[in-house]
Amino acid sequence: MDFRSITEFLSNKTILVTGVTGFIAKILVEKILRVQPNVKKLYLLVRPRDAQAADVRVQDEVLGMELFKVLKENLGTNFEAFMSEKISVVAGDISYENLGVTTDQMKDMYKRIDIVINVAATTKFDERYDIALGVNTLGARNVVKFAKTCANIQLLIHVSTAFVCGEKKGLIFESPYAMGETLNGVNGLDIDYEKKLAEQTLSNLKAKDLPEKEIRLMMQNLGNQRAKHYGWPNTYVFTKAMGEMLVGHFRGNLPVVIMRPTIVCSTLKEPFPGWVEGCRTIDSVAVTYGKGILSIFPIDRNMVFDLIPADMFVNSIIVAMKTHVRIPCLTIYQVGTSYRNPVTFKELHDIHYHYFTNNPWSNGEGNPVIIRKCLVLNNIQIFEIILFVCQFFIQTILLFATRMGLSDLQRTLFNFDKKLKKAMKLVNLYKPYLFFNSIFVDTNTENLIKTARENGLDEDVFNFDPLCINWKDYFINIHIPSIVKYLF
Repeated sequence: MDFRSITEFLSNKTILVTGVTGFIAKILVEKILRVQPNVKKLYLLVRPRDAQAADVRVQDEVLGMELFKVLKENLGTNFEAFMSEKISVVAGDISYENLGVTTDQMKDMYKRIDIVINVAATTKFDERYDIALGVNTLGARNVVKFAKTCANIQLLIHVSTAFVCGEKKGLIFESPYAMGETLNGVNGLDIDYEKKLAEQTLSNLKAKDLPEKEIRLMMQNLGNQRAKHYGWPNTYVFTKAMGEMLVGHFRGNLPVVIMRPTIVCSTLKEPFPGWVEGCRTIDSVAVTYGKGILSIFPIDRNMVFDLIPADMFVNSIIVAMKTHVRIPCLTIYQVGTSYRNPVTFKELHDIHYHYFTNNPWSNGEGNPVIIRKCLVLNNIQIFEIILFVCQFFIQTILLFATRMGLSDLQRTLFNFDKKLKKAMKLVNLYKPYLFFNSIFVDTNTENLIKTARENGLDEDVFNFDPLCINWKDYFINIHIPSIVKYLF
């Protein structure tokens, strides 16, 4: 296979991309349009059911982003005309049969689509169970069924996540999930039952005429309970795992590639270094630390953070696309760095301390924030006890302040109590990842880049080898400055 022709491979292709307002999908769309302006058409699926609202979302949340500045500079005054020619916005929702697309659009897409790339997902760890099931699990099934109806379909790429594990330790391989497989060996996982359970629970809650906030909380709790019952740490990874099961079960002879990224972070190189959007998992900790708020942290200091820059992950998608088109098998790629280029919490802590010591953040009064190295607790139970004691102490004083009518003190303590409750919730949510002692083996991904190199891959354009990442340079000169710019 000639990997010098990846850009030629994209020429004249018609591709459906779901979840296009998400972080990864935007970078993928920009990359395809920039490296191959002769791509025939990109259908972009956006959730608003109204076509006009969908167009507005794509303009505001995708094409209008700074991410597209290089492409705008390249095209100049032709940018809008080019986008109008190459992009077709489709109002739809993968939670529905036929992706919620109108009959007329369905007929048009059915004839034209060559490749489907499913990036749509809800990534909240504690999402409502009904919503997470609809998008991450049943949505994956709907996308497979839709792809199989396309007359000229050549490949489906389904973006999942590497973090589908719970208490597993050691090496995690690029293996598919069988229908009904669980992480803790508990039998009885039935996706149809999970769907009915979510629907019935929601119906019962609505029948009681409960406030929407209470319904949301109870549906969130249901998702976490079902996930933990079968060995997964949260609703997100549980529903993504079930989504993989359905992709494998319903694909038939459809060529399928499942991409499992680890923690996706800011771009290393393209379209420019350091583009990031929203507060990614690792960035929320960095922001808190840089502002001088974080002084104690529960984590295994030797734990490996498995990170992958977003543009490298997108490159792996495109190379995998070229490799597997029209090959009727299912292949899984775990795209990360923990196996071949690991970086530990201790290393990251030292890097962040170095950066924020030399580049301190200025607070609301304009004064530089002095940070110190965190007290790292290797035992989560000690941290939870500290939080519990603090909350008990605050609530005791709050009760006294309420009885004495000390309104200012009462308000201060109440706000502090709210922050403690939030901290306890976050610790409980992220606990499985703070002491995560597994490594994601990426043998398939390593073989893919080796084969591509041997056959002429242009690594200036499509590199995704984790060995090329210098973590200190990346964080000091690219990633931390970008989150300071976009998030602080």
